[in-house]
Amino acid sequence: MPVAEANTLDSNVLTGTVDSRIWPGLILAAIIASAALVLGHLLPLVGGPVFGIVLGILVRNMREPAVRFQAGIRFAGKQILQWSIVALGLGLSLHQVARTGLSSLGVTFVTMSAAFGSAYVLGRLLGIPAKLKTLIGVGTAICGGSAIAAVTPIIKPDDHETAFAISTIFLFNLVAVLLFPMLGHVMHLSAQGFGMWAGTAINDTSSVVAAGYSYSKAAGDYATIVKLTRATLIIPVCLSLALYEAWRHKKHGTSDFHLAEIFPWFILWFLVASTARTLGLIPAGWQALIHDGAEFMIIMALSAIGLSSDLRRMAATGMRPILLGLGVWAAVALSSLGMQSLLGQL
Repeated sequence: MPVAEANTLDSNVLTGTVDSRIWPGLILAAIIASAALVLGHLLPLVGGPVFGIVLGILVRNMREPAVRFQAGIRFAGKQILQWSIVALGLGLSLHQVARTGLSSLGVTFVTMSAAFGSAYVLGRLLGIPAKLKTLIGVGTAICGGSAIAAVTPIIKPDDHETAFAISTIFLFNLVAVLLFPMLGHVMHLSAQGFGMWAGTAINDTSSVVAAGYSYSKAAGDYATIVKLTRATLIIPVCLSLALYEAWRHKKHGTSDFHLAEIFPWFILWFLVASTARTLGLIPAGWQALIHDGAEFMIIMALSAIGLSSDLRRMAATGMRPILLGLGVWAAVALSSLGMQSLLGQL
């Protein structure tokens, strides 16, 4: 889609005008997302978001959607994505995180540093493109597909890079769910120790919950709280990336660039939504509906990203991103155990 046309669509959204060109693509993404949602509930270990992007990729590479679908696909991959993140804020209480998550911040900061450091070093050694390297690093450091979704509007990677990053993160999520409980029992970790390990070293929330509760109920409860705390750190990470993008454009002499153009305003609205949840402005009876709506929007956005992904370009990337994902994931898992051992929390 030409840039002028894309900007026109964005302007229509801001002014409340719904462009009729988006409907074919939106409907297609919604149909795929509905199927992915059902499959995700049947196989929660995989989850709806992963099914969404996989089904989108399959449809795209079996028969590329016609031109009339492209505007809606782009809209879903960008605007719906941002709205879903704001909706997630409505279900996250800041008090809950502050009360129960402070004890995990030390370990979380260490694992985040390990993730970003190893992503930078290994990424350079393996020759990984900068944006794909960032996506894998952020996804491993914070909260998997949700973190990748949050930074995508800021760094603007190619759709195939986003799809490859999410697929890589999913691979190691699956390995962690199967491997962590067994290793935890071998190491005789306490419920809190395993919960901290799972909450800081496994990427997606669904995988953290699956691994934690397969170890014990206490471990599952603790892991879930640690994971929620870790997820909130996507806010400073997004702001830092936005500032970096502003500096990079200025350094390269982009005279018409302004920070406001890439500032992640949806993260600001996420904070507003979370504050409303904390102040009790969101009725408790709405929480389930909001959660389901946010989940569907994320799946719909990732389905659209899958519809924009070219498997041939992904295949050309080779095994290097998977090796990067393995290295970063190992660095996070080992640094979490090491820090807990030093603090006597195992």
